[in-house]
Amino acid sequence: MGATHTHVPLGTIPDDGLRAAADVLAGIGDRWTVFVIHALWPGPLRHRALQRAVGDISQRMLTFTLRRMERDGLVTRTVRPAVPPQVEYALTGLGRSLVVPLHALYAWTVEHLPELAAARARHAAEHGPG
Repeated sequence: MGATHTHVPLGTIPDDGLRAAADVLAGIGDRWTVFVIHALWPGPLRHRALQRAVGDISQRMLTFTLRRMERDGLVTRTVRPAVPPQVEYALTGLGRSLVVPLHALYAWTVEHLPELAAARARHAAEHGPG
């Protein structure tokens, strides 16, 4: 299977654009962001339900991740009037558009897991664990 993509020479992107892209990619590539997108794909969730769906994430890290995702336009935060107030998170259209590339990355990982495991084993044998 051949890779297809649009090549954008780095020299054509201004330095501030590269820094901005690197910042966004670091956030999208964060494991918690991926897990939050996966958890929110079926529909909106309240904070506690989202924390249970994501798994082994602290409340502090989930809040940090959600704030960054909200800043980047990937999720919306809706406060429902109740006592106490209920906060619900949902993927935006932009956030939902990440599902296809993230699924492709997951499929690539599964397909190449034996090769990745072999490379890690070779590296550990040559350089020690870590």
